[in-house]
Amino acid sequence: MNFHYKLLILIFTFLINVYSQNYYLILVSFDGFRWDYPSKELTPNLNFIEENGVKALSLQPSFPSNTFPNHISIVTGLYPQNHNIISNNIYDKFTGNYYSISDTSAVRNPKWYKGEMIWETARKQGIITASYFWPGSEINVEYRRPNYFEFYEHSRDYKTRVEGVLEWLKLPYDKRPRFINLYFDIVDTYGHKYGPKSEETNNAVKTVDSILGHLINGLKDIGIADSVNLIVLSDHGMTSTPSTKVINIEEIISNPQIKIFGKGPFVHLYGKKNDLDDAYKKLLNSKKNFSVYYKSEIPEYFNFKNNPMIGDIFVLADLGYSLLTNKDIIKDREYTKGNHGYDNNNIDMHGIFYAMGPSFKKGYKVGTIKNVNIYPLLCELLNIIPNQNIDGKLEEIEFILLR
Repeated sequence: MNFHYKLLILIFTFLINVYSQNYYLILVSFDGFRWDYPSKELTPNLNFIEENGVKALSLQPSFPSNTFPNHISIVTGLYPQNHNIISNNIYDKFTGNYYSISDTSAVRNPKWYKGEMIWETARKQGIITASYFWPGSEINVEYRRPNYFEFYEHSRDYKTRVEGVLEWLKLPYDKRPRFINLYFDIVDTYGHKYGPKSEETNNAVKTVDSILGHLINGLKDIGIADSVNLIVLSDHGMTSTPSTKVINIEEIISNPQIKIFGKGPFVHLYGKKNDLDDAYKKLLNSKKNFSVYYKSEIPEYFNFKNNPMIGDIFVLADLGYSLLTNKDIIKDREYTKGNHGYDNNNIDMHGIFYAMGPSFKKGYKVGTIKNVNIYPLLCELLNIIPNQNIDGKLEEIEFILLR
C-alpha cells in the first residue's frame, strides 16, 4: 500500500511537471506606459486582463527610470548598477568608449551586458525562446541571444510584430518557443513629443491596447489561449517637462575641464579632483532644482553607486526639470514635452503590470511591485532554476500565482 501510494505521488508529480511545461509565456512591453494611463478608460483589453487575471497598482522601475536599464532589469533581475546598462547612453572613462541605444554596434556588443538574461537562463535548461524586439536580444554572441529573434526596426508595423509571434507559436511542437517577448514604443515616443497628458499620447495608448487585443484574439484563433501565461508591463512612466524648467548646468559649473555626460533628468560629471570639488561647491550653492552627489554619496535606496561607469559627481534633476548644456539650449527650440529617468520612487515614473493565464490568480489586485522581481517570476513560470546572483526575490511577487 505504501509503495503504491508513493508511486501514485510520483506519477502525479510527473504529470503536473509535464503539464506545467506545456504553458507558454509571453512578455509584452509598452514602453513609457505610465501607471495611471488605464484610468483614462481607453484600454478595454487591459481591462479584460484585469478582470481575468492580476493587476498591480504600479510597477516600480529601477533607477534610473530609463528604457534600456529597465528592460534589462526586467529580464535579469538585477539593478542597473549590477547588469551594467546604467543608462540609455554610457561613457566609459577608462577606455573612452561610448554606449548608445542609437549605436547598433554598441547595442550588439556583449561586453556591455553583465547580467544573465532570461532567454540565456532558459536556453541553458532546454527551453526554446524568442524575442520580437527587446533590448539586449541582439547581442553578437549566439548563445546569449534567444533561439529566434528579430533585429530592431523602429518603423516595423505593429500587427506584423504580433503576426510574427503567432507564426512562432504555429511551429512544430519541438521547434516552438515556450518563452516570447514583444516590444512596442509608441506610447513612449508620443509621451516625449507631446507630453503625457496630450491627446496624441491618449491615441497611442489606444493603439497599443488595440494591438494587445489583436494578440489575444490571435492566440484564441490558433487554439492555445488557455495554455498561455501573458504578462503586459512597461519599463517606466512619464512626466511633463515644460520649457520653463530648463537648467543650464554647464553655465553653473563654468569649467571646460569638467566632462558633462548626459542631459535631461540627470548628468554625470568626470574630471580631476580639484575641478570636481569646485564644480560640486558651485552646484550646491546654486540652489537650483536638482540634487548633487559625489558618487559615494548617492543614496542607498537608488541602488546606483556600485558601478565604475557612474560619474565622479552625479546630478539628478527634480521631477520635470531638465539639465542641459550650452549646445542643448537653443533660442526658440522646441523642447521635449515629456521625459523619464527621474527618481524611481516618484509615482510619475511608475509603469504598469498586468498578468493573465493558467498560472495566475483571477481578479486579483495588488499594490506596487518592483521590476527586479519579474525575472525570478519568469523562471518560476517556466519551471527553470534562476541565476542565483540576482537582486530580485520571488517571495516578493509569487503571491500573484495560483498554488
